[in-house]
Amino acid sequence: QLQLVESGGGLVQPGGSLRLSCAASGNTLTYRSIGWFRQAPGKEREGVACISGGDGSTNYADSVKGRFTISRDNAKNMAYLQMNSLAPEDIAVYYCAADRRPLRLCVLSPEYDYWGQGTQVTVSS
Repeated sequence: QLQLVESGGGLVQPGGSLRLSCAASGNTLTYRSIGWFRQAPGKEREGVACISGGDGSTNYADSVKGRFTISRDNAKNMAYLQMNSLAPEDIAVYYCAADRRPLRLCVLSPEYDYWGQGTQVTVSS
């Protein structure tokens, strides 16, 4: 059973940066699509970035394009979300998720089988 644990959230000033990490255990992330999602209070969970398990292609929500970068390190069984130019509208709990099936193209909809517990990101001066 794949388990995911996010870290790296916290409080940052507007315009600042954070790097979220997603550590996997119990199984490998290699060849699995990985997604980063966020959920703000009173809002639905939103896909912000994903990376495919086969060709490593990426996809981003329009709201984060040019500011967020998703990456993975298969050797370390880790995934990352680099977030730059953070703004108050980025405030949310951020979750990483992984696909059970290998080599599929990633999607920004919550069609993933494994989820972490989330890490809070707050943007405030």
